[in-house]
Amino acid sequence: MSKQMMAVILGGGAGTRLYPLTASRSKPAVPIAGKYRLVDIPISNCINSNIHRMFVLTQFNSASLNRHIKNTYHFSAFSSAFVDILAAEQTPDNITWFQGTADAVRQSLRHLEPFESDYILILSGDQLYQMDFTEMLTHHTDTGADISIATIPVTERDAPEFGILKSDEKQHITSFIEKPKKELLPEWVSDTGDDMRRQGKVYLASMGIYIFNRKLLFDLLKNEKKDATDFGKEIIPESIDKYKVTSYQYDGYWTDIGNIHSFFEANLGLTKELPDFNLFDNNNAIFTRARMLPPAKISGTTLEKALIAEGSIINASRVENCVLGVRSRIGSGTTIANSYVMGNDYFETIPEMEQAKKGGIPIIGIGNRCYINNAIVDKNCRIGDDVRINGGSHLTNVDEPLYVVKDGIVVIKKGAVIPNGFVL
Repeated sequence: MSKQMMAVILGGGAGTRLYPLTASRSKPAVPIAGKYRLVDIPISNCINSNIHRMFVLTQFNSASLNRHIKNTYHFSAFSSAFVDILAAEQTPDNITWFQGTADAVRQSLRHLEPFESDYILILSGDQLYQMDFTEMLTHHTDTGADISIATIPVTERDAPEFGILKSDEKQHITSFIEKPKKELLPEWVSDTGDDMRRQGKVYLASMGIYIFNRKLLFDLLKNEKKDATDFGKEIIPESIDKYKVTSYQYDGYWTDIGNIHSFFEANLGLTKELPDFNLFDNNNAIFTRARMLPPAKISGTTLEKALIAEGSIINASRVENCVLGVRSRIGSGTTIANSYVMGNDYFETIPEMEQAKKGGIPIIGIGNRCYINNAIVDKNCRIGDDVRINGGSHLTNVDEPLYVVKDGIVVIKKGAVIPNGFVL
């Protein structure tokens, strides 16, 4: 399997819908679940599926992603495994940046060419799911497909956000429409199975996960569709009548982390008693950078549905329905609810804390007697004492120097310094 298939992970565009989390980092480098980064999800799915050769394609703010991958994915010197970053680059025959998903892969073909493989797996770098690609490849070969698309049943409310397709009884895709308008949906109903029908999930959506026969992919991008820039808008729809394109229906948990609201929901969903995405799975480990950090230290805190990463020092009075990232520090008398605190990249020493206090700057972390609700606190923030941040639908969308409000969620920007007594 590992030699049969190679993976290409698309880093995505500028990630404007995830701003301000993408102000200084690429989308795949955004921290998730307190200790991972988004790119760890597709890479871990590949490793768990015995695919050990991966390219990650990026062009925006890729420095922190490069650093994370370099520091994380080390394989044995005796194996052919690798995770390589391919950043958009100017070459004598191409002076443009990536123009879309297909163009990004086209510009990277010369780096893929030296490596043998029968199939190329194309993945997105901003989705949360656990999937065995071995099963998808078996389905691909069993159906004699040229191209396979992983699909997931969705509801009428979600369907206009996706590429929707129809397939016959042999799972061959017969038609495809990108982001259909609501009034067109009745024509696109599929038989997704009794269980999915009961949940109202009667539309088959593309997950943006593709398996291509290698020869066909190279031929499409170099010759037949050499001007096409996007898989979803051009390559896939135009291949349906000409090649055997099949649907691989996936019924597990999957979410596309395209905006602040979906990112917030996905993280807080991990605090449920039985979360849809299982971090506690022997066979589907999520790999990330191994940090040599002490265990979390908690004192006098009532904890209710909380994920707390290592290296944290928590003296809060209450933490409820929250994810607290690595090296989080929360002062006494503070309540944090329905929030994702990303934590910090370093510990502040006692002399540094004293120096900050003398200069009237809050120490790193969240101070005493604060109340924070419906918020995302990015890394390395300094939030003073008696700060009150209460997100919700009563707030209008704004972009301020220290924070952003989107859909009622307050996002404190990376490294922001919030003074004592601040109220929002």
